[in-house]
Amino acid sequence: MYGWIWRHLPGNSWVRAVISLGLVLLVVYLLFQYIFPWAEPLLPFNEVTVDEGGAG
Repeated sequence: MYGWIWRHLPGNSWVRAVISLGLVLLVVYLLFQYIFPWAEPLLPFNEVTVDEGGAG
């Protein structure tokens, strides 16, 4: 997949590297702004199963 993306980007190696970096930054931005906030309520991280009394 990455090879296919690399072959289809325009320009020489330096231009492709800059475009690739921009694409990676765009994906990270979209994940943090839209995907992670949407998925957070669906994840069970706030469901704690440890009792306060402990084993005694």
